[in-house]
Amino acid sequence: MKKLFLLSLIFSSISFVQAQITAPEIVSWIQTPGQTGYSGIASNVQAVNYTSSNVYVSCTCIPGYDIGPWAGNPNTPANQNFCFAITRTPVKNNGALIATPLGHIGVWSNGVSLFNVSDAMSYNNQNVWFRNAYFFEGPSFDDCLGHPQQQGEYHTHVNPTCLYNDQASTVHSPIIGYAFDGFPIYGAYAYSDTAGLGNIKRMTPSYRTRTITDRTTLPNGSIASSAGPAINGQYPLGAYIQDFEYVPGLGDLDEHNGRFAVTPDYPAGIYAYYVAIDSNQNPIYPYLLGPTFYGVVPLGNTGMQSGHNTIPGAAVVYTPTASGFSELNTARISTFPNPVSDFVSIDFGTTASITHRIDIIDMSGKQVTCITSTDSKVQIAMYEFSSGIYLLRVSDVEGNSFQQKIVKQ
Repeated sequence: MKKLFLLSLIFSSISFVQAQITAPEIVSWIQTPGQTGYSGIASNVQAVNYTSSNVYVSCTCIPGYDIGPWAGNPNTPANQNFCFAITRTPVKNNGALIATPLGHIGVWSNGVSLFNVSDAMSYNNQNVWFRNAYFFEGPSFDDCLGHPQQQGEYHTHVNPTCLYNDQASTVHSPIIGYAFDGFPIYGAYAYSDTAGLGNIKRMTPSYRTRTITDRTTLPNGSIASSAGPAINGQYPLGAYIQDFEYVPGLGDLDEHNGRFAVTPDYPAGIYAYYVAIDSNQNPIYPYLLGPTFYGVVPLGNTGMQSGHNTIPGAAVVYTPTASGFSELNTARISTFPNPVSDFVSIDFGTTASITHRIDIIDMSGKQVTCITSTDSKVQIAMYEFSSGIYLLRVSDVEGNSFQQKIVKQ
């Protein structure tokens, strides 16, 4: 009886560890040890630790891809030494909604911060008509649509276009970050049906510019305590946040810019936010998250001096496998050749029709290829890729995830 109990305990422990390792909130982060970015600062995510309640993401806030210049912006990116805590049990907020504040409201999968829609300034400093950061600060954004603030925190207010392939409109977008209420943020494309069915389509927000001729009323219809600037060529509609209104059901997403749906990473469904872009990949309001979070936001990540959580001593270190796949199904999955010149083949070692999602990520952290397939063997063209090291990431509908480094000759 004791032996049976011990064996049961061992197998339960193994199952628990595997479930922990394959959880999207643990495996979705981009780690490139030894790689540096701007000014020689260590780039992407430096470490991922987890407990049963939180994932601790240590990062510099510097991406692996090139950033800058920032026209008219005197600030310089600097190492932020952040440690963000992402709750593993996110819950809907059924109380008073929490506004997405100034400063970081989430973190991208490469450790870069994401900010809300505001640039922290208002018309005539009256705190009535708040400025849209994309309109007022957009000219200072670099080609990756980011810029540093006064303390050197590099961040984006809109779609992080250098982080993933935002033109891959025929496959479900990857998780590209997590909001600080613990819910994932996807790129712009998802299943048309929330049950995980139908074609892939671009997720559309339910916000629009208001049909107003002057700035004297607010989106809720009330009279503004002070008027905003005239609507003209200098300050067109959309220059201020109060120029937009939420219309339930107008688009695919709710007032938080998300929805509950089945995704490749969460086959049972999850509430998730989606990046908002138009058909030409241009950012559209509310860009990332809406004015409020969907979920409850734990302490530690927002507000002054935030983002410096302490990792518990009992936390487990998650280290992506440097060669070969992770523990699950290693015996039946193989890739060849490696190094590769033209095509890399993946053999899943099964005859069953299992849907796999395959991502290839370069060492800067950008997703360069994403496909889904039910074939037991898949071949991916790599002859147009530059020479170097790439991360091959495979996931299935059960939430299992595997990754392997591929060398392109």
